[in-house]
Amino acid sequence: MLVANGPGERLVNRAMEKKVDVSGVINTGFCGALDPALKVGDIVEWRQGIVTRDRVVVTAAEKRELRASTGAAAVDMEAAAVERKAQEWAVPFTCVRAVSDRADEDMPLDFNLYRDRDGRFSRARIATRAMLPPFGHIRGLLRLERQCRVAADALGEFFAQHQF
Repeated sequence: MLVANGPGERLVNRAMEKKVDVSGVINTGFCGALDPALKVGDIVEWRQGIVTRDRVVVTAAEKRELRASTGAAAVDMEAAAVERKAQEWAVPFTCVRAVSDRADEDMPLDFNLYRDRDGRFSRARIATRAMLPPFGHIRGLLRLERQCRVAADALGEFFAQHQF
């Protein structure tokens, strides 16, 4: 069974509110690198140190601070909430993420400003903001899109080569 929930704990809880008959939970998606050695497309598993925040970590400075305070290799927005649900359901949990943004780079926008009440990102609001001066956001958004494609390909390769 596959469940797409969107970013953040509220959406995880909504997507997984009813227990289903599964033998385990695999949480997957993208993550931001906190470890400077990680490259776009690198695979990071939960045991390697993923810390969850209910917001986008926007700047390289925030990433450095989070790395220093937690020692984590990467940051995501859902894994901890999904793990709690797996524990509640008494099934094994695995998290596999692909790096979409490096530790030394800022996000092109503060995506936290473009979330709705449930925590979903508004693509329309992001696109509208990108069209306003300064126009440098477009270049950054296109870079992030390319990096997300690399990360998605890496996840596909990982799952094609592994059995759970």
